[in-house]
Amino acid sequence: MKVLLLEDEPKVISLIKRGMEGEGLEFTVAMDGYTAVKMAGLNQYDLIILDVMVPGLSGLEVCKSIRDSDPNTPILILSALDSTQDIVNGLNSLADDYMVKPFNLAELRARMQSLIRRSNRGLAQQNVATIADLSVNFDTMEVTRGNKVVALTVTEFRLLEYLIRNKRKVLPRLDILENVWGSEFDMGTNVVDVYINYLRKKIDKDFSSRLIHTVVGVGYVMRVQ
Repeated sequence: MKVLLLEDEPKVISLIKRGMEGEGLEFTVAMDGYTAVKMAGLNQYDLIILDVMVPGLSGLEVCKSIRDSDPNTPILILSALDSTQDIVNGLNSLADDYMVKPFNLAELRARMQSLIRRSNRGLAQQNVATIADLSVNFDTMEVTRGNKVVALTVTEFRLLEYLIRNKRKVLPRLDILENVWGSEFDMGTNVVDVYINYLRKKIDKDFSSRLIHTVVGVGYVMRVQ
């Protein structure tokens, strides 16, 4: 599981990483707020941990920025700011939990595991896949981006399903054709490009960030810009 950690104190970074050894966690560390926002936009994480008092954007500003495009990834604020108002401010920034420094490693581990379980359980129960602010429910075939419901044809939905189930992977056109239309379909057709264009008009055109990207000479990839 992948964890993004925003923390500017090397000793705290080392303590957390050592304390979580054996938990199957892969940490990406950002030491300033701007880097954290950039990394959150480029990658999908199972959990995000934010200190508040860091260079650049504060942890609260980072949290709000991430939530603009990603309402689902669990976020834990880990801060030395310990007043009731500090905690309220953290939770009001749309973080899922708030923990005060200095912290107990066992408690931190338990809170991290709880947030990840809760997130995974919610998505599994709904059979939902997400990337940024795009959500696809495979049971109901409901697609939303931000607060907008996106109406797709059956073929458009199958194409989107294949892309989002393989998000961040570069998918050759032939692979897309075989998995969405079947191996009996004419391999010389441009149907993949046509339907990618249809999808882009519906899920990318009216939004500030694109999710479907062309890899010249190869095919397509779904990722955060």
